[in-house]
Amino acid sequence: MGKQNFIDEFLHEFSSLLPEDLRRTRADMEKNARAALNAALKRMELVTREEFDVQTALLARTRALVEELQNKVAELEREKSKTNG
Repeated sequence: MGKQNFIDEFLHEFSSLLPEDLRRTRADMEKNARAALNAALKRMELVTREEFDVQTALLARTRALVEELQNKVAELEREKSKTNG
């Protein structure tokens, strides 16, 4: 579920729980609630699932590269110790 869909659904549920006399100011309340909710979510620095998956894949590739480089360094150190020893 996208962030906007979540906000829309939340606001719909919220406004349906309001007493009838408060529903008259529904549009104004929804506007203010939407702004407050968007601000709160922005402060949380949430990311989309797609952004999370991209960063996870990037991290996995980076870890694999670091492991590969560590193995190469260890191999070069073994070769160096054989020639010096």
